[in-house]
This record gives sequence, C-alpha cells and structure tokens, in this order.
Amino acid sequence: MKTLSFLVARLGKAVFVVLGVVIINFMLIRLAPGDPAAVLAGESGSSDPAYVEQLRQQFGLDQPVYVQLATYLKGIAQFDLGYSYRERLPVFDLILDRLPATLLLMGCAFVFALALGVLFGIIASRARYQGRHPWLDSVIMSGALLIYATPQFWLALLAIIFFSLQLGWLPPFGMETVASGLHGWARTQDIALHLVLPTVSLGCFFMAIYARLTRASMLEVLGMDFIKTARAKGVPVGEIIRHHALRNALLPVVTFAGIQLGQMAGGAVLTETVFGWPGIGRLMFDALIQRDYQLLLGVFLVTSTLVVVFNLITDLVYRFIDPRIQEG
Repeated sequence: MKTLSFLVARLGKAVFVVLGVVIINFMLIRLAPGDPAAVLAGESGSSDPAYVEQLRQQFGLDQPVYVQLATYLKGIAQFDLGYSYRERLPVFDLILDRLPATLLLMGCAFVFALALGVLFGIIASRARYQGRHPWLDSVIMSGALLIYATPQFWLALLAIIFFSLQLGWLPPFGMETVASGLHGWARTQDIALHLVLPTVSLGCFFMAIYARLTRASMLEVLGMDFIKTARAKGVPVGEIIRHHALRNALLPVVTFAGIQLGQMAGGAVLTETVFGWPGIGRLMFDALIQRDYQLLLGVFLVTSTLVVVFNLITDLVYRFIDPRIQEG
C-alpha cells in the first residue's frame, strides 16, 4: 500500500511537471526569431506576402499566442501532438518511428556506462583500501578524468577515424547497412555492429562519472565502524565488499544514475548527429534547423516525459535498495 500511494503521488506530481515543461517550451519556442511560414515559402521559391499569410493561417500561426497554447494543450490531452508542416506527417508518427532507435542507444549506453563505471570504481576502491596495488587506483582514476575531460563529439570523431577508417572493424554511420536485405539474426548482428561506436561514445562520459562516484562512495563505506567490526571478525575482504559495502555504496550511484539517464537524451542529440543514428535526437536537430515548431515541441514533450519516467523508476529502485525509505 505504501508503494501504491507513493506511485500515485509521484504520478500526480509528474503530470504537473510535464505540463509546466510543455508550457515553458511552447512560450520559448514562440519567442525564438524566425517565421516558419516564411521558411516554407522560401523553400517553395515564393516570397509573396499573400502566400506567407496563407501559410500562417493554414498552420494557425496568425492566432494569438494564448489561443495557440490552448489549442496545443487540447491536442496533447487527445494524444495529438500536431502536424509537421515540414515533413507533411503527424508529429506523433514521426516520433514513434524514431523513438525505438533512441531508446536502444540510450539503454545500451546506460548499461555500458553503469556496469563498467561501477566495476572500475570497485576495483579502484579495493586497490586503495587494501594498499597492495595503489598504482591501479591511480591509473583508473586518471583514465576516468581523461575521458571526463574529453568532449563527446571529439571522442566520437576519433572513434570513427580509428575503428572505422583506419582499422575497418566497425561501420561509421547509420543504424544498419543500407539496402542489405538482411533478416533475422543477420540483421540483429548488423545493427549490433552499428551500435558499438555510438554506445561507447555516448557512454564513456557517464562511465567516468560513475567510476569516480563509486570509488568515493565505496571508500567512505569501507571506513565505517561496521566494516571495521567485520574485518576484526575475520570476514574476507571480497565478502565485505560484495555483501556489506557495495549495497550501501550504490545508493548515491543509483540516485545520480537516474538523473544522468535523463541527461542522456540530450547527449544523444550530438551522438546521433555525428553517427547519423536515426533517433529523435537527430529529428530534433533537423526540426530546429528547419524551424518546425510542432515537431520540436513534440520531441521536447517526449524527452521531458522520458526524464520524468526515468526518475520515477530510479525512486522505485532506490526504495528497493534501501528498505529504510519504505519504512519512512
């Protein structure tokens, strides 16, 4: 019952958060310079003011801002995100077509970053705690700092040059080989190969953060009294780390990972653009260049909803890891 009440309360808050984000994004988009009707008219080779005004009326851009906002909110309530005047397709269909690719990239990058980050953090903290191989801790932390300081786009370009152009091991662009006609397991392998470089490029930055955070949290827990008591009773170091220190040390890592998972949607924009990955990040970039306001607002709404959902999942996982939260 406590978990159900928690879910209901959080879902209610989430609705208001998403609504506030939608309104703020709508107002900011409308304040941006440029007229999408003029852009469309220019692309069609016409600068006739009458034609521009006709386009404004057709897409409702001649209405007052509050009327446009009310119309947009009414459409969202009916699961209608509007119509892309640039792509000539419903916004919902465009996003639904690109969303699986983004979720696949984000999921793989998140698992890659969290698994390796926690693993490296445990190795570094154990090396520092036991004092047998302090150089290993220095190497891991220096490498994490170097990756953290390297811009994502630069890391992506280096990966393309080295692994694709020089070695020829991995494909540089796209989600799968164009016109390959592959099916089944062969197509899965092809997508997996195309996924490697974007996953590593997007996940390395977050992996460095998780490694440093896990190390710091592990060393803090390993210095507590209950760990010293366990050592005094002769409990092996490996068992102490697995059964006593790790679960307590993961609490701040899980909290931070939930926040970072939402930020991956923003980082995916650059990664998808560099690698030509057909996700909503690339779609948002194209919509911004083309001043496709409806499509841009739709992508903002979906990414905001994803951030809220990811944070809700993080809270549930946090309650599972730390039972004291459920008792409070």
